[in-house]
Amino acid sequence: MENEAENPPLISVIVPCYNEEEVIGDTVASLKRFCSELVDLDAELIFVDDGSRDRTVEILRRFATEDSRIKLIRFARNFGHQIAVTAGIDAAGGDAIVLIDADLQDPPEVVHEMIARWREGYDVAYGKRTERTGESAFKLATARFFYRLLNRLSDVPIPLDTGDFRLMSRNVADALRAMPERDRFLRGMVSWVGFKQIAVPYKRAQRYAGESKYPLRKMLGFALDGIMSFSTKPLQMSVALGMLCAAIALAGIIYALAVRLFTRNWVEGWTTVVLAVLFIGGVQLICVGILGEYVGRIYSEVKSRPLYVVDEYHGFGRTGLEGSRSPVVKIR
Repeated sequence: MENEAENPPLISVIVPCYNEEEVIGDTVASLKRFCSELVDLDAELIFVDDGSRDRTVEILRRFATEDSRIKLIRFARNFGHQIAVTAGIDAAGGDAIVLIDADLQDPPEVVHEMIARWREGYDVAYGKRTERTGESAFKLATARFFYRLLNRLSDVPIPLDTGDFRLMSRNVADALRAMPERDRFLRGMVSWVGFKQIAVPYKRAQRYAGESKYPLRKMLGFALDGIMSFSTKPLQMSVALGMLCAAIALAGIIYALAVRLFTRNWVEGWTTVVLAVLFIGGVQLICVGILGEYVGRIYSEVKSRPLYVVDEYHGFGRTGLEGSRSPVVKIR
């Protein structure tokens, strides 16, 4: 008990950032307020800058200089949100790790309830959105469709209406660090590793400032990563589609032969031939495209490049980064 009093458990809060100068000051203030409310716990705030082109790094560097709890990882370029979160997990030294975005849509106050669930013995406490204020009907509808489609296709059940906002135990974080895959879908990976998990319902707020870093194009790419990373059913569906087309073609052949042999008529016209060729060609291209997506991911994996390259570690000192997957480490 004395040792626990001297070294209370550490909570690592990971905040991926990309062009967040409009909101980052309020985010830091909100998270520092959260840290001051912790009882019998220490905290570190790890901000991962994903190649911002504004003053985000400059602002974070100033905060890190003023407060030893604040640490900064700066990427050499933009690697993407999921990779930024991965770098934070690699560098985190906490007994529990919290993932939260910088836009203040996920309230830090909810983390207290997540910590309570962790103390009860749960390894993962994930935020489940009951409301999503300020988001368009189109985005709500497509998100709802995606999560339900993913659950139908995935071999691993993934909780509906959840994001990356969650708390994970050290066991879960270590399991994720052992998974070096490139096309990362962290909420699916967390479901895959197992352990005791529980939902924490909350109302998601409107974005405090700035604009979303996930336009439609990126959302579609993210959805594709989720489906391809956790299911081979698209390949099975392409086989089924090919068999259906073959069955339709066979039925057409039988019909054409029957008409020619048992009647004085025959199937004629170029239109049906052209439509059949276009249909079969379209199906083939779809199936080849699905196969190509999987082959492309294999190609990405076998190159074995590092997941990210770090230009700057600020506030970490020279220890605690042994698990980093970055080939460049600069201590400033």
